[in-house]
Amino acid sequence: MNKREFIKLTSLAGVAALSGPLSSLAAVAPSAGKPAGNDPKAPFTVPALTYAYDALEPYIDKLTMEIHHDKHHGAYVKNLNEAVNGTPFATLTLEEILAKVTDKDKAIRNNGGGHYNHSLFWTLLSPKKTNPSDKLKSAINKHFGSFEQFQAKFSDAAKTQFGSGWAWLIVTPDKKLAVINTPNQDNPLMRNIVKDLGTPILALDVWEHAYYLKYQNKRPDYISAFWNVVNWEEVDKRYNNALK
Repeated sequence: MNKREFIKLTSLAGVAALSGPLSSLAAVAPSAGKPAGNDPKAPFTVPALTYAYDALEPYIDKLTMEIHHDKHHGAYVKNLNEAVNGTPFATLTLEEILAKVTDKDKAIRNNGGGHYNHSLFWTLLSPKKTNPSDKLKSAINKHFGSFEQFQAKFSDAAKTQFGSGWAWLIVTPDKKLAVINTPNQDNPLMRNIVKDLGTPILALDVWEHAYYLKYQNKRPDYISAFWNVVNWEEVDKRYNNALK
């Protein structure tokens, strides 16, 4: 598939789920998982980015960010709102949904995971250079041997995830750091689905729509580029919260 064909297919998929210009969701969306007005049929919204679409270039390009955030994430939110409407899940927070969802709840599992995973992912990217705190680096060294060994392990988890999925750095229930990967939109909060539970503090989307426009089938190049835009300040915050 060439770039032109990929853009066409991605755009058609997004149009089928959404209407309006690319920026319409980002312009009005409050925080993920919070009620949007008083409409019980649409409890979830796409969180606005805190940086411009082109802010992560040259590592992640503007067009990918526009399509990924507005169309792909937007479709997950639209489908999730439709899936939970009229069910016991409709009154739950996103985190509560993930804790309760099972493999029988296919639409809620896929779209709830897609909403949570992407909402987290946007916060973990930053156009400015950041570094992990001494506290986090010490924990990484303790659990992985060195920061370089951690990077290699995380990158390998992203590279070896067959097909679509995610790589994660999590804080396990016993407060240890671990690197895992999950297929599709599953995540380590889904206690009835995944085997490795934990609080995610770093995540990398390795679905093709996250990188194909710029990197085509070269997933390792995309993974290498990711390390240039990690928001370590956010990772640190989530690490400290997970330890509480």
